[in-house]
Amino acid sequence: ASSNGRTACRSLKMKIAVTSVSVYDPVEAFMFYTQKLGFRERLFEPEHGLAIVVSPEDEDGTALLLEPRGGQGSDAYFDGLYNSGLPAIVFSTDDIDAEFERLKDAGIVFRQPPTKTGRGTQALFEDTCGNLIQLFQA
Repeated sequence: ASSNGRTACRSLKMKIAVTSVSVYDPVEAFMFYTQKLGFRERLFEPEHGLAIVVSPEDEDGTALLLEPRGGQGSDAYFDGLYNSGLPAIVFSTDDIDAEFERLKDAGIVFRQPPTKTGRGTQALFEDTCGNLIQLFQA
């Protein structure tokens, strides 16, 4: 056991299969994430409010569940992130300037254009579904 009382992992055998971002309307979010951002459909059941997308560069990789907000607790949390200017999720790219231009041309509203930081370059945009999304290039 480690000094913090947790058992140390000898070898991690798990991968992140699905992560999520909370959205006001999964169907609207699905349209935005596929048509504007260019993600691909993994699962879409609009009658159940279920939408999962994947990167076209790694369709068997980590999926993104566009999860409907679940009430006051989640609304307060995600509204707090949004109002504080904090991203709900971070997407990476190998060419942030090209992605910025592509997304801007698609009508995406950026709160912050590509800006160099100590760790890389980042930009911040709105997903029209209640979230800010950070785009990052190392």
